[in-house]
Amino acid sequence: MWEPYKKGFKAYLQLEKSLSDNSVEAYLHDIEKLTAYLEASNNLKTPQQIELKDLEKFIQWIMELGMTAGSQARIISGLRSFFKYCMLERIVTTDPATLLESPKLKRALPDVLSFAEIENIIAQIDLSKPEGGRNKAILETLYGCGLRVSEVVNLRISSLFLDVGFIKVIGKGDKERLVPIGSDAIKYINLYKNNIRVHVPVKPGNDDILFLNRRGAKLSRVMIFLIIKHLAREAGISKNISPHTFRHSFATHLVEGGADLRAVQEMLGHESITTTEIYTHLDRDFLRTTLQQFHPAFK
Repeated sequence: MWEPYKKGFKAYLQLEKSLSDNSVEAYLHDIEKLTAYLEASNNLKTPQQIELKDLEKFIQWIMELGMTAGSQARIISGLRSFFKYCMLERIVTTDPATLLESPKLKRALPDVLSFAEIENIIAQIDLSKPEGGRNKAILETLYGCGLRVSEVVNLRISSLFLDVGFIKVIGKGDKERLVPIGSDAIKYINLYKNNIRVHVPVKPGNDDILFLNRRGAKLSRVMIFLIIKHLAREAGISKNISPHTFRHSFATHLVEGGADLRAVQEMLGHESITTTEIYTHLDRDFLRTTLQQFHPAFK
């Protein structure tokens, strides 16, 4: 009964919202959970029949299943998007999700690595192995450019403009941005590309992908996660570390060094400046001095 609505919602997310496949799947998964709840409670209403109280009972149900506040908030966001789509398509005349309340979230800031810790992690790489040279190039690029892990695994040789110190990155929603790249990352990318990658038998369709696994295919995000976890353990660092930690540390180090927030936003590929403020956990003093320096009313 809900299949046509799910198909339409999927097309809307892909075509109109330009979301990545992972994001589309996550949103559809939220609607799957709602229909699973309706089936379980013998209350298979259509989107037109759904009321606020149905959605509130559904949220109560997933909460009782032990879902965290963060996961609940994500599902509520998915429901809001779905009913917004239903309103646009005139499937419903009123939006039942408008007054649906999200649980209060404590914003947990990710761990940040100091520059010394990052150097220590990179120093654990065994450069005598072919994957060592590749891994060093990956980590230098992750930290040196503040990339998302998906942006690193999808980085193309044709997107490298190393002679002028830039790389072209495809970010969320297939948005392109040019990111400056430092001399260390350039050096290790060239070493990998010219001395290691040339000896890898490339699988068809992967000719332009920069970082390859031993079988000549694109690396998975999980693989990079495992590489970093292993190196952090070798370095004796007990912080909760993932590829994203490098991106977060990149932004933090820039802001602490006095970088312009808009420039950091541009490099990270954030649509909203508020996201950049969250990632860089600016303290109030920094915001106050920025206001005093740039806002005419504070002069």
